[in-house]
Amino acid sequence: MASTQLNVFTSMLLLSLAFALASANEQVPAKPVEKHVDVGIEGVVYCQSCEHYGTWSLSGAKPISNSTIGVICKDYKKRVSFYKAFQTDANGYFYAELKGFKMGHSLLDHPLHSCSVKLVSSPQENCNSLTNVNYGLNGAPLRYEDKRLIGSRYEAVVYAAGPLAFRPAHCIPKNPA
Repeated sequence: MASTQLNVFTSMLLLSLAFALASANEQVPAKPVEKHVDVGIEGVVYCQSCEHYGTWSLSGAKPISNSTIGVICKDYKKRVSFYKAFQTDANGYFYAELKGFKMGHSLLDHPLHSCSVKLVSSPQENCNSLTNVNYGLNGAPLRYEDKRLIGSRYEAVVYAAGPLAFRPAHCIPKNPA
């Protein structure tokens, strides 16, 4: 009888140990990692050549480094909901990340419809007059070109604007031949 009780006790002990080990090996499900989605706008700013003054042509245009553009977004009631200025890099390229941009209405306040890019300033004294090439003066609309930047905890939807251009204030008239 003592042997039977010992066997039952040993079996119970082994069974408890097996359950303890099995539950220890179970992993607690990890919290799902929230992916942060941002909006970015990219484009290039140029100095339009005098040869194409008064047109939208950028033939012969040169990129302007350190020029400033502004991104302005308005809500569906046409109130400014976001504004920030950004500078171009050495190649005239800008990437404007809309940190802090909030949509009050998911369709009406969508960046594609509510945001635009405007020229602000050029550091080049010989090329600092605003043009309306691609509506850089009035507000260049955004284009969706199916571009995304994806990381493990980050995703950015990238829109395009422009290209935009400043022009020289004074162009030497061409001599008629």
